[in-house]
Amino acid sequence: MSATHTDVPVDGPAEQDCSIRDVLDRVGDKWSALIVLRLSDGPRRFSELHREVDGISQRMLTLTLRALERDGLLSRTVYPTVPPRVDYELTDLGRTLLTPIAALREWAVAHRDDIRRARARHDHPTSDPHASPAPAS
Repeated sequence: MSATHTDVPVDGPAEQDCSIRDVLDRVGDKWSALIVLRLSDGPRRFSELHREVDGISQRMLTLTLRALERDGLLSRTVYPTVPPRVDYELTDLGRTLLTPIAALREWAVAHRDDIRRARARHDHPTSDPHASPAPAS
């Protein structure tokens, strides 16, 4: 009898969905991907990231950096200077995110006008009888 993928014990579908959702929640939140992209060129200090990630508050940057560090996607190095210098850098695991994030960025750039038009059609439907009706609330 040959082995199949079902012969290997795995989590059930609900556990797999939770695990996948947990990871996607981290990398798909509002700020993580932008921070990962900013770190793609090398280490950055907190103040550099704060300047480079438009619109992020210091508190949200701190929380996001801590979460990315906790998940093993970046490392934090503290240098014994006065005042202390802290650098953030992608780990090997964090660098594996660069390709999928870059692909999503390219897709977003390529389709942003399509999405804007779709939103406009949805938000301001015309009397076109062939237009899809808006879903009921």
